[in-house]
Amino acid sequence: MQIVSTIKEVKHIVKQWKIEGQTLGFVPTMGYLHEGHGSLITAARQENSKVVVSIFINPMQFGPTEDYDSYPNDLEKDRNVCESLGADLIFHPAPEEMYPKDFFTYVDMSVLTEELCGLNRPGHFRGVCTVVNKMFNIIQPDHAYFGQKDAQQLAVIKQMVKDLNMNIEVIGCPIVREEDGLAKSSRNTYLSAIERKAALILSKTIFMGENKVKEGETDAKKLIAAMKANIEAEPMAKIEYVKAVDGLTMKQTTRIKPQTLIAIAVYIGKTRLIDNFIAH
Repeated sequence: MQIVSTIKEVKHIVKQWKIEGQTLGFVPTMGYLHEGHGSLITAARQENSKVVVSIFINPMQFGPTEDYDSYPNDLEKDRNVCESLGADLIFHPAPEEMYPKDFFTYVDMSVLTEELCGLNRPGHFRGVCTVVNKMFNIIQPDHAYFGQKDAQQLAVIKQMVKDLNMNIEVIGCPIVREEDGLAKSSRNTYLSAIERKAALILSKTIFMGENKVKEGETDAKKLIAAMKANIEAEPMAKIEYVKAVDGLTMKQTTRIKPQTLIAIAVYIGKTRLIDNFIAH
């Protein structure tokens, strides 16, 4: 397995793979890999002859008060994870490699980016769409793998690929959870022992919501009220949002039906965590 840091190197390697007729799976990450990322790499390994993992903490998708400077990183650990799961190449560029001084082009999207995380994180999805577009152009994958935990991001990337006529299949993979239910996230490392215990309110609320839908609840207002009440019972939790939206457009809905996305964002102390489920 190789680690490269320049766009020129990646393009050279990928060009040779394409000449050889290899299929290419791509897993974009910000590093500090956990089992959730691992499930994406495993899926890519099973479905492609070559696998590229990018490790790049993208400054463009962080707001001025967010955790860019403190975002966890451990390249050596990440290298071991990628190698153990059969990745062929890690692309680990510096910010100035991706965004040189004369960089002026951005990818914006409306509608899908105006709810949930996009509502409270202005510019976030502009940063996501721009960096993913660049990565797709550099790496030229056949398949790209994203986690369902970032459900809005997954929908946004699928829409971008469709709108811009990219010849890439975007594949969403299920949420991977800790044994006690908490969704895997690099930001879980920010939590103190007490906060880690309090953070279970997210998954408990998601499971409760899922059960209510399975039992026949279709009124979004009632479901959201019950989920909010459950979260508010945890003193350390501060709700950013609990919403039911159309899984394709991200617009709020009043009725729960198949493919409705029920998503939550909650602060535990200073740490912002997200979770979701999709109605079936």
